[in-house]
Amino acid sequence: MDAEILAVGTELLMGQIANTNAQYISGRLQDIGINVFYHSVVGDNPERLRACLQIALNRSDSVIMTGGLGPTQDDLTKETVTDIVGRKLVLHEPSRQRITDIFQRTGWTMTDANLKQAYLPEGSMVINNDHGTAPGCIIEKDNKVLIMLPGPPSEMKPMFEQSVVPYLEGKSGYRIVSKYLNIVGIGESYLETQLMDLIDGQTNPTIATYAKEGEVTVRLTARLPKDDTTDLIAPLEAIIRERVGNAIYSTGFESIEEVVGRLLQDNNLSLAIAETVAGGTLASNLCMIPEIPKGRFHSMTVDHSGSIDQDSAINQAQTIREFFDTDLGVAVIGSIGEAENNGLEQTDTVYIALASRNKDNPAVIERHLFGDVNRKRHSAVLHVLDMIRNYILNMPETNKRHDI
Repeated sequence: MDAEILAVGTELLMGQIANTNAQYISGRLQDIGINVFYHSVVGDNPERLRACLQIALNRSDSVIMTGGLGPTQDDLTKETVTDIVGRKLVLHEPSRQRITDIFQRTGWTMTDANLKQAYLPEGSMVINNDHGTAPGCIIEKDNKVLIMLPGPPSEMKPMFEQSVVPYLEGKSGYRIVSKYLNIVGIGESYLETQLMDLIDGQTNPTIATYAKEGEVTVRLTARLPKDDTTDLIAPLEAIIRERVGNAIYSTGFESIEEVVGRLLQDNNLSLAIAETVAGGTLASNLCMIPEIPKGRFHSMTVDHSGSIDQDSAINQAQTIREFFDTDLGVAVIGSIGEAENNGLEQTDTVYIALASRNKDNPAVIERHLFGDVNRKRHSAVLHVLDMIRNYILNMPETNKRHDI
């Protein structure tokens, strides 16, 4: 079975609210083995809604609609749907009673418009709403499934979990399993080149790459019968890890800041950072990570005078470490200017150095940044975090502290 999500509401098209319902529903449908091939959004207009719904029913096995179930005149989802499927709206007495009870308990004034929500398509399966007044419903017709849910996420989500998921699980004989490999330090085009033979030959599981500033995520997705416990993803993941190596910093949804914070905590390491180019961005990002205990992380935004080179970065890293008496000291020196035109005209050079308490050879890297100021700062932060991550992962056991 495949599904399409159709959101109804002019406010979505105007950008007044984000369509988070579609994101949520898509994620949950994946868990129960149902593919989502289309997302659509249409305003509160019966003609356009009718056209969108007819297209959706023609190309998808099931259509999940959110929004347009309220009491006002522009809430026309049920009316349009019942017309398309050739049914009529009938009063659902339990829903009428539920709505009446809500108004009596709250002391609100109930109008005839509110009773509109208790009318549902004849022969539909009613989905109770324990968090609002608008019930939802499921309609089966001509081997198609049409599901209507209210728009507010606080109402939609519990209704979807309690009623829609069990219903759809009974319709699906498959489950979909995905794993996300988060990569830093490798561009999307280079990564794709490294994996091209795997991408070209993909069947099940499938491979997809997604880029964001300075990072790439590889999604591996397998589709299996419900009772099949075979791990199809592990062999493919092993091949990718062999090719990409330590550039994979996490799986799932753990950010690189969280990874670094966990590594610092697990190895009882304290950290001090001197920033001259990131504008405090690095310190701000790390301060939001609860894994880093207070008193174990220090940061200063400094004005660097003198030459900008590898030796200066090393000296700054050693100085900041000694000043705060931490296990690790990191310095980021250089200058970031505002790029012109398309952001490629001006490239800035930064030096990132890491010094440790045990006086081993400091690590230092040179990086060239392009784009606007925010992009350059973000890139610098990623390079710093990846440098700390790699240092800790490769650090000899004797350098780790166990007395805290």
